[in-house]
Amino acid sequence: MKTYTKKKLTFDQFLEQCPEEGLYELVDGEIVEVRATRNHDDVADFLLFGFKDEIRRQNLNYVVNNTVVFKTRTANDIEQGRKPDVSVIDKDRWRSNRSAYAALEEPIQLAVEVTSTNWEDDYIDKLDEYQRLGITEYWIVDYLAIGLREYLGNPKVPAVFVFLLDAEGKYQCTHFRDSERIVSRTFPELTLTAQQILTA
Repeated sequence: MKTYTKKKLTFDQFLEQCPEEGLYELVDGEIVEVRATRNHDDVADFLLFGFKDEIRRQNLNYVVNNTVVFKTRTANDIEQGRKPDVSVIDKDRWRSNRSAYAALEEPIQLAVEVTSTNWEDDYIDKLDEYQRLGITEYWIVDYLAIGLREYLGNPKVPAVFVFLLDAEGKYQCTHFRDSERIVSRTFPELTLTAQQILTA
């Protein structure tokens, strides 16, 4: 009996074969559709528009996007194609090749993942891949409190986790709950609280 294994796609093959309708990621060599509930989208949109307002207010050199895909690598050097729920990108980097499609291979400034049923991806896989790529700041918004108790406490409480890259290239985490104001390296004057984000 012969066993056939499906060939894993590279990042470039993923970009070529990815359907035009819908949102997709490359995970372990396969194209995976990214679907979200309306609640999930409301939280992501709240941050997207909040970041845009902050960029405009402070005249910051960033672009905010919710469709950009960028290449990451796993610890086993497998190429992945990730699409954060919200991406903050240096405007000069974004505009360096304006005729290109939305895919990037360089680290962005800030990535936000709003947790859903595949929360392990955000807390484990993407955390490792984003750190490996060198994304300066990474947020996990766990509005459903579905992550592990070691992250959320017992009983579990919804939280926003902000991971900042240190000088050694490792993430240092701070979590925010209730009326605590989010502290962000990318947006130092941001006045959003965890509660505003988690109940969006």
